Amino acid sequence: MLNYQSPIPLYHQLADILMEDIRSGEYQPGSRIPSEPQLVKAYGIGRPTVRQAMDILVRKRLVTRRRGAGTYVCMQEQEIDLFSLAGTSSAFLKKGIEVDVQLLQSTCRLKVTKDSQNPFYQGKAFFLSRLNRVDGLPMLLEEIYLHPVLFKGIDGIDLAGRSLSQVVESNFYMLPMGGRQTFRVACLDAERAEIMDVSVDVPVLVVHRFLHFKQADNAIFSILYCNTDSFVFSQEIGDLNHE
Repeated sequence: MLNYQSPIPLYHQLADILMEDIRSGEYQPGSRIPSEPQLVKAYGIGRPTVRQAMDILVRKRLVTRRRGAGTYVCMQEQEIDLFSLAGTSSAFLKKGIEVDVQLLQSTCRLKVTKDSQNPFYQGKAFFLSRLNRVDGLPMLLEEIYLHPVLFKGIDGIDLAGRSLSQVVESNFYMLPMGGRQTFRVACLDAERAEIMDVSVDVPVLVVHRFLHFKQADNAIFSILYCNTDSFVFSQEIGDLNHE
């Protein structure tokens, strides 16, 4: 119980109690913890105190808030190689994690009019977007742009449930030779936040990925929006050549 005589703030005491409950297994990974009103009633404290305690748990990645659903204990973090040349979906599978890939936008040819960092800016490119879910939860939103000449005809290939890297290799006989990535943390617009099931004021990891091929540099450009609640996204440093 809380000690009102202690110099330790009540919200810190509550956070410590909940942390111990999580680590002891009273609240299992993926389970919902008591709501704010329930904690207010159980401990006889105000909602601001409860919110401060929950903020600590969120920062420590012990719990995650789901919009309209409550607060849940985070699954044990697993590390996913964000720069796997075999593709991000393959990186999940390599860890034994089943991932459901939903094609949000089928491949189409368009003019790129936004984002000057996009190597196809003010030009044409093939575009598709897809959402990766793990245990039903959105983990990774991918927006992918492909060279309009090198990948001619890709808009006629059904990519639903297929690895893009395998399609590139088997249909276009190309392998990535390297690339680079840039990282930043940003909040999403309303449309992407709804897709990722996060609030617009919750920052996510945003990665710009540039893949180089023998035929052309920056032949594939991707923007990745990563939910880091349950996974650590990593990048190995080293030679990316296939030789």
